[in-house]
Amino acid sequence: MTDTAAGRQATGYSAWRLIAEELRADIGEGRLREGDKLPTEAALAERFAVNRHTARQAIAALAGDGLVESRRGSGTFVTGGAVHRHRIGMRTRLTTSLGDRSSPTGRVLESATEAAPPAVADRLGIADGRGVRVETLRAVDGQPLALGTHWFDAARLPDIASRLHRTSSITAALRASGVDDYIRVSTAVAARHATAAEAALLQLDPGAIVLVTESLDALVDGTPLQFSVARFAAQRVRLDIEHTAPNGR
Repeated sequence: MTDTAAGRQATGYSAWRLIAEELRADIGEGRLREGDKLPTEAALAERFAVNRHTARQAIAALAGDGLVESRRGSGTFVTGGAVHRHRIGMRTRLTTSLGDRSSPTGRVLESATEAAPPAVADRLGIADGRGVRVETLRAVDGQPLALGTHWFDAARLPDIASRLHRTSSITAALRASGVDDYIRVSTAVAARHATAAEAALLQLDPGAIVLVTESLDALVDGTPLQFSVARFAAQRVRLDIEHTAPNGR
């Protein structure tokens, strides 16, 4: 067992979650590909120094996420269809980033016009502190992928919430507001355990990991447009952040 694995076990991290997490990484990073056969329960139990029941729980978790499937008499195989790669670039939108094989959908959970947190107001340059907050849920192929908290300047985009309720698309709502193009200025990524509310909405097990991105979008002239915080189900997505040189090459 790795040092990380031993450390997590020592702090009470469930052994089956650890096994599932490492196998997800193997699948997401291409060490296990679609059609590959997983090690047997006995082999996994030996590799991670656990009993077979624990290894079986890990495989069941992967199967529940659609990452693997069991074939009677043959073993358990990687399906290859449940880990999505999201490319984050200057103009990348989730709908196009995931490719033709996926069908992203979105819906607004709630919205409000209210005082924006000082850090958000500062990033967006909101003079009077009033912002529009919109909470969204994005799913891919019917499976929840990300929760989003989106902030806009209420004075600049007073109708953005109603347009988002109608279109369920940030890009479409902004276009309806007269914004035809915008770019990503910055993206920061972190990871943490999902809260109980996040786990429920994303249909995750307690203790699951979410990837958290904080991003700022702007008009092409540099005017701040949107500040958002997204929480991605880490077991279902890999984030690919593009780097663009100052000269655009």
